[in-house]
Amino acid sequence: MATDQTLPPEKEDLLRQFVTCFVEYPVVTKIYEDFDRLRYNHRLGGEQQCMLLTGDAGSGKSMLVKNYQQHFSKASQGGYSHNPLLFSRIPSRPTLSATILQLIRDLGQDSAARVQRRSSDIYLTDVLVQSLIKYGIELIVIDEFQELVEYKTDRKRTEIANRLKLVSEKARISIVLVGMPWAKKITEEPQWASRLMIRRQIPFFKISEERDNFVRFLMGLANRMPLLETPRLQEKHTVFALFSVCKGCLRILKYFLNEALKLALLDDAPTLQKEHLSRTFVMLHPEKTNPFKQNIDELLVSEVKEYSRYDEGATHSEDAVIPTQFTDRLPISMLLKKSR
Repeated sequence: MATDQTLPPEKEDLLRQFVTCFVEYPVVTKIYEDFDRLRYNHRLGGEQQCMLLTGDAGSGKSMLVKNYQQHFSKASQGGYSHNPLLFSRIPSRPTLSATILQLIRDLGQDSAARVQRRSSDIYLTDVLVQSLIKYGIELIVIDEFQELVEYKTDRKRTEIANRLKLVSEKARISIVLVGMPWAKKITEEPQWASRLMIRRQIPFFKISEERDNFVRFLMGLANRMPLLETPRLQEKHTVFALFSVCKGCLRILKYFLNEALKLALLDDAPTLQKEHLSRTFVMLHPEKTNPFKQNIDELLVSEVKEYSRYDEGATHSEDAVIPTQFTDRLPISMLLKKSR
């Protein structure tokens, strides 16, 4: 049994391919269709729709945007080469200038070189709009938008939201706002309420409601594992044990399988076996009961009950985020019965 966790270069490359892989599933397909429609509408001109995309931590929001962006080779527009999708984020300390500057910098050095630290907000906006048009940007995606909602100064928050609306209008480009569930507060802004015509949420998997989707997702991951034989992650016990580990959270599931695949590669195993899943669980959670060693009727599973939210009235900022709530851990048979 291997104890050294360092892979030789050729196997490290194989593991890296899996770590960075992406599996599309129905919710993501719908969102990609939205992105395609917004990009096409940009070509038609006129007032552009915008979109709000929310999801709890670990649901895969940023990953799906990056995967979509990678579908495009850099296009040439007016002698400049650039990806038609601009992926940016709200600065951790959002001000109007910082927000516009972040977008300019994410466009590239040519645009950033034209601005100075003390440039006026109006000038920065003009540079951004001109650069968006020059680079042929078809869609703007702004990540971590909940950080603007958390910004305590209502007047400044509204100012930033309205400036983003102005950028969308002048450049005639749709903006997709991506963030945690409480990012939906932006829909209370009069300027955005009617503009955000597309609103999507990326949920966690729920074994009581969409077991088939979860199984298909596991099979998609199994098909991308660089092994001689495709692992049978769709087997009933394995499905429930993996769900017990991740509670429907994509990030936790993917990290767990990354580590399990590493063990399989270290062992020169032809496929990922339940032993590798069991050893991974012991490595990550040595104090907990190992679901891969339990019988299926002993497995305890919980799933999301309520997504995280933001309490604007909290006395201390560290208490403002109310974590995701999960159901009690129940035998899988009881959880499935409750869904009927």
